[in-house]
Amino acid sequence: METKDIILDLRTKKGLSQEELAEKIFVTRQAISRWETGETIPNIDTLKQLSKFFDVSINTLLGSPEQLVCKCCGMKLEDCNISKETNGNFNEEYCKWCYADGDFTLDFWKQYIKIGGLEKFEEFKKQIIDEFNSILGIEGLPKIEDLNVLSGSFVNLEYRLPNGEIVKFLDDKASYLGSQLECEFGGDRCFGIVANMDFLLICTYEKDGENPELVMYKKR
Repeated sequence: METKDIILDLRTKKGLSQEELAEKIFVTRQAISRWETGETIPNIDTLKQLSKFFDVSINTLLGSPEQLVCKCCGMKLEDCNISKETNGNFNEEYCKWCYADGDFTLDFWKQYIKIGGLEKFEEFKKQIIDEFNSILGIEGLPKIEDLNVLSGSFVNLEYRLPNGEIVKFLDDKASYLGSQLECEFGGDRCFGIVANMDFLLICTYEKDGENPELVMYKKR
């Protein structure tokens, strides 16, 4: 959909006339009319107002010209998981699990300091990648090229042990290095890999983390 159609659709779903929407965002009815006919498009400041009012991202208002990705964890961004600033505006660079209310939610900045700065952190990440790629015998696991910083609350899945016990291995409030990988053989299950200074974890799961199965948990 084009911007003109999107604005018209959002306004109609709200049950607002052009004049009523104009009053809400402090523009003229004629401006609304020009947007909806495609004569003009809102400027960036007005797009921010429309974004906040309709609770959709600017990317959505513009017809989703690009796939937004969280710059922290690499997650694909949709309106439902994009972070917001304290004033309610969308921050289209991060997901809501990595950034919320004007601040990062993860502790990876502390990890940079603990390890010795960004350069040392990148060296540590490469070491973790090499350790994962040295693991043999897991069919369908592709070569790991990169890792993202992930929130524990996002990757802390529940696993059922052979004795029936349900366990979690991670801390919701911590951050980890990890990634999601498609199985080399295809199918509905993906590989999830997670690590920190103390362990490596490999699991498989279905869409949205459903039915997770622990493949390997190894102390470093």
